Amino acid sequence: MKIDKFVEDLRAKSAAELKDELVAAKKELFNLRFQNATNQLDNTGRIKEVRKNIARIQTVITEQAKASK
Repeated sequence: MKIDKFVEDLRAKSAAELKDELVAAKKELFNLRFQNATNQLDNTGRIKEVRKNIARIQTVITEQAKASK
């Protein structure tokens, strides 16, 4: 499944790479919200998808932090 592959890829990354990925996702979410506010966004479902991806990234970061303790 597509989501499983995404999570597997996240788990293979280092903490620094995950933080970079998180920053990029948050920037994308900001841009999508801005486009939505100005009625330029065609695919509004993308906002929900990016929000879930941010949560997945944060979950993997937390898992790695707990495993290293």
